[in-house]
Amino acid sequence: MKRILRYFLNGFLIMAPISLTVYIIVATVDWLDELFYLDYPGLGLLLIIMLTTVVGFIGSSFLVRPFLVLTERILSRLPLVSMIYSSLKDLFDAFVGENQKFNQPVLVKMTQFQDTYKLGFVTQMSMEAVNLPDKVAVYFPHSYNFSGELFLVSRENVTYLEIPSGEMMKFIVSGGVSKL
Repeated sequence: MKRILRYFLNGFLIMAPISLTVYIIVATVDWLDELFYLDYPGLGLLLIIMLTTVVGFIGSSFLVRPFLVLTERILSRLPLVSMIYSSLKDLFDAFVGENQKFNQPVLVKMTQFQDTYKLGFVTQMSMEAVNLPDKVAVYFPHSYNFSGELFLVSRENVTYLEIPSGEMMKFIVSGGVSKL
């Protein structure tokens, strides 16, 4: 009986991540197809990829830049819209924009009395704006979650790591299960 249970758990560990990945991809493709009322599977995904690429191409033109700046100004002045728009824009810029914020992985010593460390990302090299020039802002993502915490820590407690940011993020989010 123990052997059958072990085989079942082994099969579950193999099938669950694969099945959930396929399900999420299929559900996303179906949702995009339904969004555009398309009868051909995958055409919605292709349409979104093409549309995003065309918008990126047009948006990189110097002629369109003034309209984008004007649109951003308008969105940032509308009361509720500005909070949503600026938060989302900052989040996307932090991960994939020209001003990526999660590009400097660090090891932070959390207390001087114990050898306790946390892994995170420096998001601001200087906190002079809040009159704390000897501090840096470090974001610590939570494992298995899309959240984290921001700490202001002394520069002396921060060790910069020569590890690719994507690998470090994967390691932290997986709870240390994935390999660095």
